[in-house]
Amino acid sequence: MEDELLQMKNLGKTTAQWLHAAGIHNAADLRRLGPILAYRAVKARDFRTSKALLYYIAGALNDLDWRDLTQADKARLDGELNRLCPNSKNADCQT
Repeated sequence: MEDELLQMKNLGKTTAQWLHAAGIHNAADLRRLGPILAYRAVKARDFRTSKALLYYIAGALNDLDWRDLTQADKARLDGELNRLCPNSKNADCQT
């Protein structure tokens, strides 16, 4: 069976495995959660990843190479993540 996530931009085999482990199995699951909650779901599984994953997912959902996200796009994503984790010293909070 072909993995739908692997057909999306920016998402390679390891990222797809992380997403599957976090309960995200297809593009519809990823769209339903959006980039912030999907990123947090992966981080909650204690996978060793960086905030770049947030940008990969956002790019994938917009059919863009993550490097084509604007600084404003990245700042908005960072702001949303920080709003969900206001008391965390780490902007990549895991819960």
